[in-house]
Amino acid sequence: MTIKRALISVSEKNGVIDFAKKLQALNIEIISTGGTQKVLTEAGIKTLSIDSVTGFPEILDGRVKTLHPKIHGGLLGKTELTSHLEMMDEHKIKPIDLICVNLYPFKETLMKENVTSSEIIENIDIGGPSMLRSGSKNFERVTVVVDSTDYDSVIDEIKKNGNTTLKLRKKLAAKAFRHTASYDATIADYLTKEAQEETIETLTLSYELKQTLRYGENNHQKAQFYRSNFLTNYSLVNSDQRHGKELSFNNIRDADACLKILREYQEPTAVAVKHMNPCGIGSGKDINEAFQKAYEGDPISIFGGILALNQEVDLELAEKLSKLFLEIIIAPKFSKDAFSLLSQKKNLRLLELQMTDNSIETELEYQSVLGGILVQEIDSIKEDETSWKVVTKRQPSEEELHALRFAYRAVKHVKSNGIVIANSQQTVGIGAGQMNRVGSVQIALNQAKDKLEGAVLASDAFFPMADSLEILGENGIRAVIQPGGSIKDQESIDMANKYGMTMIFTGVRHFKH
Repeated sequence: MTIKRALISVSEKNGVIDFAKKLQALNIEIISTGGTQKVLTEAGIKTLSIDSVTGFPEILDGRVKTLHPKIHGGLLGKTELTSHLEMMDEHKIKPIDLICVNLYPFKETLMKENVTSSEIIENIDIGGPSMLRSGSKNFERVTVVVDSTDYDSVIDEIKKNGNTTLKLRKKLAAKAFRHTASYDATIADYLTKEAQEETIETLTLSYELKQTLRYGENNHQKAQFYRSNFLTNYSLVNSDQRHGKELSFNNIRDADACLKILREYQEPTAVAVKHMNPCGIGSGKDINEAFQKAYEGDPISIFGGILALNQEVDLELAEKLSKLFLEIIIAPKFSKDAFSLLSQKKNLRLLELQMTDNSIETELEYQSVLGGILVQEIDSIKEDETSWKVVTKRQPSEEELHALRFAYRAVKHVKSNGIVIANSQQTVGIGAGQMNRVGSVQIALNQAKDKLEGAVLASDAFFPMADSLEILGENGIRAVIQPGGSIKDQESIDMANKYGMTMIFTGVRHFKH
């Protein structure tokens, strides 16, 4: 069986003229619609109009043109069945052997500035997905093309065999169903948000492949990196990798954690991350000072880590960074001299990412579990300091309050049980991921060592016992911020008062598992 008839109707017209010319050269009759037919006709390609095939005009401003039995019968008819052939002959329906269809630009329309709701709705394609589904259901006979990157392989097989192989048709049908599923998921997401629905009975997600990774967490695990259909501030998927080998699975997770922390800070700030926990956060009057503070916060753990900075990297800073072993450096820009110096390190990945807007939207995050998926809003709550309560006898000084704010912004990104010891511009001790809070406190104190003077402490959740406060008091910590809420809060308050500490309850917990 050879391909005799094709239907072409595309919104994205890249490569379609060349594809149609090659089909025509193979003596394949081409049916086309509206804008596509105009483009093909202007290129000297002979086509049949949809209405000349259906005998029915386009109606309702083009909303109905391909939704017709002579189109869908031509796609769905099983020509190996005598009963189908007889019925198609009775109704003068000719088989359509190949369709080349892509859909109205719904996502692109949605992302336009000042777009109206009616314009968005008009870019919901109906006829296109219907044809793709009809053709894909009948993949044993029909070749379905939704992606211009498949044009050449389709032409090559037709030239060789007069038709495409069943193997290719099955592959293209699967791609077409993925295409329509993604398209529908994007529409569903838009309408769900418009309807202000929060809990939905079916979760539909659509992500596009960004790259196939060398491996996952370990080199025996396969992995891919997909990107959302929509832009997100401070997202790694929007970065431009200027230098270095491909990002690994673990690189991507660490870099993502780094950027989530960085967007908490508006002042010049540097964030170093290791195994998805911050090992140093520093702010300063300029990015050089900010990096120095982040580095001094933990000069050991930064080795082999990920560094993100929210200001341009100049030559002065690049000279400092070139002396360290870092996996990745992310910044809005590298000066010419800075890039020239840093790119001499073959394995160092340099990424540029615009960081002009650090507003944190209400975004959802997803965590897989065996057989399911968890969905929650990201921890983007805006702290209301008017609800903070000083629960001790001593009030915090302005300097302590500034340091407590800095530490509390950091601790929400530390794996629970999370503890951060900091001054007003840098972290000096971080305890993360311990099975009890005392353990995290001791790790943070041990790391801070001789940097405890004037330092404050933030805890991601309440202290269940007074033991941590006693250890802090003995080590000279005089200001603490925590959510509160333990049945033994009073014991912690009494212990803080014993050591002359000031302690704030925020009422907001920041667990990070």
